[in-house]
Amino acid sequence: MKIVVGLGNPGRQYEETRHNVGWMVLDRLADRAGVAGRVKARNAAAIVRGRIGDVDLLLAKPTTYMNLSGVAVRKLLAGERRPLKDMLVVVDDMDLPLGRLRLRERGSAGTHNGLRSIVGELGSQDFARLRVGIGGHAGSATGHVLSRFAADESALVEQVLDAAADAVETWARDGAARAANRWNAWAPDEPLAAFDAGVSEPPNEPAASEPTIVRRLTGWRRLLPRHERDRR
Repeated sequence: MKIVVGLGNPGRQYEETRHNVGWMVLDRLADRAGVAGRVKARNAAAIVRGRIGDVDLLLAKPTTYMNLSGVAVRKLLAGERRPLKDMLVVVDDMDLPLGRLRLRERGSAGTHNGLRSIVGELGSQDFARLRVGIGGHAGSATGHVLSRFAADESALVEQVLDAAADAVETWARDGAARAANRWNAWAPDEPLAAFDAGVSEPPNEPAASEPTIVRRLTGWRRLLPRHERDRR
């Protein structure tokens, strides 16, 4: 079994804020596993168990507020008797643009209060983390992370949540190194996503030497250049 911890703050005022993107990724995974709504309170966290493909997952949202996330993580690992290598933490990152992911096997907490709390409680940096970009800010950092995504970002956010959930699945199935190799280079393509949904013709056709990868209902697919599609 793999443990996936999504960081965020409890309370309606924080729902779907940028700082809670870790919770949003867990919601996407719970939907995929068909276990949304089956949450139990345990070890200072809201947890749900599910299975995606051949992997058993425990999805956990600490309910201690962000700067005390480590308390819940420590209790969870002790209660489940799982090693650090079986845990992935999903966290927001305002130093990454919205639409970028960074998965690492280990590393420092940086300036993120949730990661700092986890490192402090566990006394170790040796756990995997998936950073989900939420975009930079011009004003207050606190105001930015506690703000909600703008309406014109909604389509992009949906792509990001899908990709982040896919990255978690890859980590659970294949390990952190392979997941990082596959997903750290990922970038969304909004015009092609709209075309994929049947909204409009993509404005810029990809060059023949640069095939584009897009998400279909059945998974990720390589989009051939027009001249290759026309020959089929």
